[in-house]
Amino acid sequence: MIEQKINEFFGDAESTGFGTGWWSGILSAFFGFLSFGAVLCLHFPQLLTSPELRPHYPMHIMRVLIQCLIVGAILFGIIASILRKKKILALTGTLFAIAATALGGSSVRINPNLGNGPAIGMDWFLLDMLLMAIIYVPLERLWPQYPEQGTFRNEWTLDVVYFMSTHFPIQVLSFLVLLPATQAVKYLGVPVLQHLIAHIPWLFQFLLAIVVADVAEYFIHLALHKVPFLWRFHAVHHSSKALDWIAGSRSHFVDDTLVRGFILVPLMLGFSQSIIFAYLIFVTLHATWTHCNFGPNAKWLEQFLVMPRYHHWHHTSQKEGIDKNFAIHFPWIDKLFGTYYYPDEWPQRYGLDGEEIARGFVGQTIAPFTKRKRTS
Repeated sequence: MIEQKINEFFGDAESTGFGTGWWSGILSAFFGFLSFGAVLCLHFPQLLTSPELRPHYPMHIMRVLIQCLIVGAILFGIIASILRKKKILALTGTLFAIAATALGGSSVRINPNLGNGPAIGMDWFLLDMLLMAIIYVPLERLWPQYPEQGTFRNEWTLDVVYFMSTHFPIQVLSFLVLLPATQAVKYLGVPVLQHLIAHIPWLFQFLLAIVVADVAEYFIHLALHKVPFLWRFHAVHHSSKALDWIAGSRSHFVDDTLVRGFILVPLMLGFSQSIIFAYLIFVTLHATWTHCNFGPNAKWLEQFLVMPRYHHWHHTSQKEGIDKNFAIHFPWIDKLFGTYYYPDEWPQRYGLDGEEIARGFVGQTIAPFTKRKRTS
């Protein structure tokens, strides 16, 4: 398996506890990768950065952040190289930081004439990765529902690969989805509806957009479970036997594209670009949150908003929870359509019920196109 070889290469066979150099090595590689990617964005902003985000960056703060990442990568690399027998993580992070510095570091000057052409969106990917790790890793370390699971659980490297494959090409996938969505608006757009929504206060527009998106996602999510051909792709998302913040990234690109399309088409019929952009940020944070290995719960809030325990029951392999809780944001949608299930306890088992899928990223990407039927 690719992920097993990655683990062995980076020394995952050794102890991964605090004081062993493992966390220092991970942080060194992580910070080094982020700093190198950020410096590349400074060099090639017209190709690598999102036109929608460029005007909003506080560049002084971003440059300080890049410098801190470079310094952090080198310092944690030194610590890891002292504490750990295998030096690969430390060397990786340090080399990334040195390469970032050699390319000009945080002082790279930016070409002011960038235009608004299509871009890869590496800046979104890097910020997404940094913010997700900063928010969710501490929460799962401090208040885990399953303490024995740990941060570096089985198949964590596979989910890192999925994170990179689904988050990095967001601009490419968005283009593939937005193009047919834009064409649909030409024929299905309702000017009266668009005008009406535009006169609603921004916050209420945003809340309405979440409701519309969640109802749309409910039905495509239901189809992904009930239509055998679509289940081949969605089964990848349900194959993880343990849930945490990064497990939510395990998703086939066909699954991702279908879901984004079903959400974006109704939103584009009546909502502004700013509302759609705000929703995309919200769904990224909330969908990641619902997969977390996080035990505390807010009783008053769980009646109105999907919490981790609610979505964990959607991922269980226990019979009573299978094909339940399709809503992503609002539990009342499942109540409305009869798919609500929310006992007081947490699930004991996760993954697929009596079904095997290919192992590894490449196998799971190819297999749904060839597999003939659901085996469970």
